[in-house]
Amino acid sequence: MMKKGVKIALTAATLLVSFGLLSACSSSGSASGKETIEVFSTKTENSATLKELAKEFTKANPNITVNVTAPADGGTVLKTRLTKNNIPDVISGGGDATFLQLEKAGVLLDQSSEAYVKNVQESYMKQMATFTGNSKVYGVPYATNASGLIYNKDIFDKYGLSYPKTWDEFVTVNSELKSKGVTPLGLDFQGADNWTTMCIWNSIAPSLQPSNFGEDRLAGKTKFDSAMTPVAQKFIDVIKMGQTNYMGTSYNDGLAAFANGKTAMLINGSWTIPVIRQTNKSINFGIVPFPTTNDTSKNTLSSGVDVLLAIGKTSKHQSADEKFVSFMMQKENATKYMNEQVAFSAVTGVEQTDPAMVAASKEIAAGHVSDFPDHLYPAGFNMASLLSGLALNQTKGMSNSQNISQFLKAADQQYDTANVKN
Repeated sequence: MMKKGVKIALTAATLLVSFGLLSACSSSGSASGKETIEVFSTKTENSATLKELAKEFTKANPNITVNVTAPADGGTVLKTRLTKNNIPDVISGGGDATFLQLEKAGVLLDQSSEAYVKNVQESYMKQMATFTGNSKVYGVPYATNASGLIYNKDIFDKYGLSYPKTWDEFVTVNSELKSKGVTPLGLDFQGADNWTTMCIWNSIAPSLQPSNFGEDRLAGKTKFDSAMTPVAQKFIDVIKMGQTNYMGTSYNDGLAAFANGKTAMLINGSWTIPVIRQTNKSINFGIVPFPTTNDTSKNTLSSGVDVLLAIGKTSKHQSADEKFVSFMMQKENATKYMNEQVAFSAVTGVEQTDPAMVAASKEIAAGHVSDFPDHLYPAGFNMASLLSGLALNQTKGMSNSQNISQFLKAADQQYDTANVKN
């Protein structure tokens, strides 16, 4: 970079020489046929797996080098790059509000006609079509996760219990376990771990909130205060069944208590499975839909697109980009990703056989799933903090009506602040 005030005189000859050198370099790169593409991940957790797959891709395609970047707070970085019109070649990101912003900005390539799109499970294609509001494929669903009721099978078997499929059965199971001296439900909302409140909210909201609430709230057509009282009430009903000190229990302590058989159930996601096994390798447990209502058809598994694969519309390497996405969609590579990341796959025929995830896999294969409601919440909207306040007020004895009214009004205020149109 030249400092201010410094002038460099270039003769016409110098300019011609410089131009010639640049042209030669450009021509040489083109003649070599070598390309470098950037794969940008919004999840730092999957960068090692992506890098391994990238190396395997380059072995099969020696003229294409793949650089994987996965910065902290990748979603924010990606939105900043959008403002600078600096879109990565390939994006590995969630099916969330950040992706929706990119899609609406028209900076992603339509992959609808690509053969690999046909390999995606229909339930996730429909989910993304509903999410984006159109049938074009700007992000190919790749890996998914799930949130619901996690239960200790050995404890249930010991007392002759089946996992609950309806709300009434859930209430009964809680009473039965308490009568046996077992803490039925473990909750862990301490401090920065209050994000776990979202696991409950995301598990119960799909069954109770109005259809299209997420889209309508984004468009300003509805409010939390007018539509979400049943969800807030059910949240309170659920946490009343947890242990009394849930505001002082950390996430790690909560998982350890479950792993050691001190609590029989959790409401959390598939990402907890490897963490639980770090404490107890032999634990026999599973994840199923949370029984929010007495209508089993409404009690879907909360399962959303954790990773989708998008391509920048202005990428100069679209052929190479598509080749990489096609490589990732191959069954053996999707299986590798799924196993290393302990995830579910959106790729048809790639089945998760982990014993703890078999029941959830069947729900996903049957399409008995609902997207995570918070995938449509704008960045900067901290629902977890609001839910933590709702839970804290419950422990202090605030009336449900006052607590819920205060919570929903605060949710609307914070949502509107975060939902600023660019």
